[in-house]
Amino acid sequence: MSYFPITSPTLIFFVVLLIILLAPIIMGKLRIPHIIGMVLAGGEHGLNVLERDHSFELFGKVGLLYIMFLAGLEMDMESVKKNSKRILWFGLLTCLVPLVLTYAMAMWLLDYSSTASFLLGCIMASNTLIAYPIISRYGMGRHPSVMLSVGASMLSLFMALMMLAALSASYSKDVGIGFWLLFIVKFAAFCAFSIWGIPKVTRYFLRRYSDAIMQFIYVLSVMFLSAALSEAIGVEGIVGAFIAGLIINRYIPHVSPLMNRIEFIGNAIFIPYFLIGVGMLINVGSLFEGWRMLGVVALIVFFGTFGKALAAYISSILFRLTKAEGHMMFGLTCAHAAGAIAMVMVGMRLEVAPGHYLVNDEMLNGVVIMILITCIISTMMTEKASQEITLMGSRAANGFSTDASQAKKDEKVLLCVKYPDIAPQLLELALMMRNPKRNNDLVALNVVYDDNNASGHREAGLRLLERLQQRASAADLQMQTQVRLSSNIANGIKHAFREFGCSEIIMGMHVHTDVNPKFWGEFLQSLYNGLNRQIVLTRFVQPLNTLRRIQVVVPSRAEFEPGFHRWLERLARMAGNLDCRIQFHGRNESMELIREYINNHHPSVRAEYTYMAHWNELPRLAEQIREDHMFVVITARKGTISYKTALERLPKELMQHFSGKNLMILFPDQYGTQKEESMTFTAAQHQEESSIYDVLARWINNHRK
Repeated sequence: MSYFPITSPTLIFFVVLLIILLAPIIMGKLRIPHIIGMVLAGGEHGLNVLERDHSFELFGKVGLLYIMFLAGLEMDMESVKKNSKRILWFGLLTCLVPLVLTYAMAMWLLDYSSTASFLLGCIMASNTLIAYPIISRYGMGRHPSVMLSVGASMLSLFMALMMLAALSASYSKDVGIGFWLLFIVKFAAFCAFSIWGIPKVTRYFLRRYSDAIMQFIYVLSVMFLSAALSEAIGVEGIVGAFIAGLIINRYIPHVSPLMNRIEFIGNAIFIPYFLIGVGMLINVGSLFEGWRMLGVVALIVFFGTFGKALAAYISSILFRLTKAEGHMMFGLTCAHAAGAIAMVMVGMRLEVAPGHYLVNDEMLNGVVIMILITCIISTMMTEKASQEITLMGSRAANGFSTDASQAKKDEKVLLCVKYPDIAPQLLELALMMRNPKRNNDLVALNVVYDDNNASGHREAGLRLLERLQQRASAADLQMQTQVRLSSNIANGIKHAFREFGCSEIIMGMHVHTDVNPKFWGEFLQSLYNGLNRQIVLTRFVQPLNTLRRIQVVVPSRAEFEPGFHRWLERLARMAGNLDCRIQFHGRNESMELIREYINNHHPSVRAEYTYMAHWNELPRLAEQIREDHMFVVITARKGTISYKTALERLPKELMQHFSGKNLMILFPDQYGTQKEESMTFTAAQHQEESSIYDVLARWINNHRK
């Protein structure tokens, strides 16, 4: 045993990685959340294998900031705005109810002083989102009960920290009205910088630099800067980290590779380090020091946890939530770790008498053991509630209409790529539109002409697809790839589409006018006339994650097309992932059905509906399109119910009025489940971009001038 505790940095890091590796395996065998395994693995008071050195303080602090930062990143800000009153009420209840109960218990049953009782009440009023990684694993970061819990947790933590600051200030002779006025000014300046300064810099940086490592480092820098500024004004750094997550929430899409990297690094290293460090503070042996210690722990755990449960279930009843959602709110808000440890450390520095401090060993051990027990309760309740809510969501999914459910089930996207400069943007668009519950629904295709240069073009295509596959892997997505030789690009795409059993195509717009002066390019018209499934054609002028609004033009009678729900679902996902507004322009009949679908299936999407009487209003609409808008045109193929002759002028109008704008042209599904290869002699597969009548009309108009 002379070799323990381990002091070698290399061995310490190896043991920590071993714990991170084995804890999920062992806890999984025991059917216990692996977070508990991380906490129980703390070694200074356990097996005495590790010692809580500076590395645990450093990495543990980073892990704590990471938890709060991820909580802010994954919040649906629109839902927070809609539920601000609920968050306020739940935050007040989950703070004040445990505070009052614990204060009364400590005064009457433990015979603590009023200040010590108030400090203990502040500790139990706050809570730490220790079980939040479970939420991330279930993909429930935007569930209403999670939103309420995260928002209420930060509100209760902030209130508890403010009360602790007041308590700490009462022990100083230099604190008065001037101190609090200065604090208010500093806090207001911090909020002003966070709200106006960080978004401007973030928008500039993400637009200018696309390097993955630079973007990741920048995001971490914002998190630590905000935490440091928060500590500088006298508030715990976790509040600043959470605020930073809220501020840059909309600039990091939830399905982007950048978000995946942030979560991966945090969940792999920093957050486990924090959990192990918390376990190192626990001295299980103190429970056997006497009945008094057991009684202190039991009373603190019972009254604090009962207060959190009372607040959660009363709130769930008031808000008319389900029982499982009440379990979720209780599970997320009953754990104590970060705030409790910070407050205990503050109390240990407050001297009430010479040689005597506000927090004694009894309260310290009681609070630390309470942390372990509440972490166990929190993780188990959150795991149970997550499973129940997920099952409820699966059952509710059976209530979708046939077309709407088909738009979600029948998904396999064919991503047609050719140019390396726009291929990553097309992949990002596919990630925005895909179903996050499906992991193998994307195929990347590069079709090259079968000519003398085919070998060189094929090698370039393989390199391009390899880079795209790496990007897809960073987003935890399995993507199939293929380089295809064909003498006709359109036929090569159509054959690959059928071989892979795809449901839709995403591809970039034709931009090289020196190759082909036609608006649709060399082969696109042949493609959309030869396939009856959805085709998304897009052109990006600026990065996708910097868009602020999506403007969608919907032709009349578009709701009668079989592909109505498919394109609507894809655009709603895109708006939700980008956290930007989406504005639909069209007839009232179409707008009512779109509004109903958005409200039922994507209630958090910020949608607006504008009446557009006629397609001739398209040039006037161009005046409203800004550089950070995406203009989406829902068009139609000839011979379909929503096709109109005004669509024949679409190429000319787009080139004339929408040059230099972010543009998306969407050809919806037309014939439902009919097979693409089915055709008749009366429905030709190829139509020219312009007819002879258009040529004659242009000739006549030119000779009139």
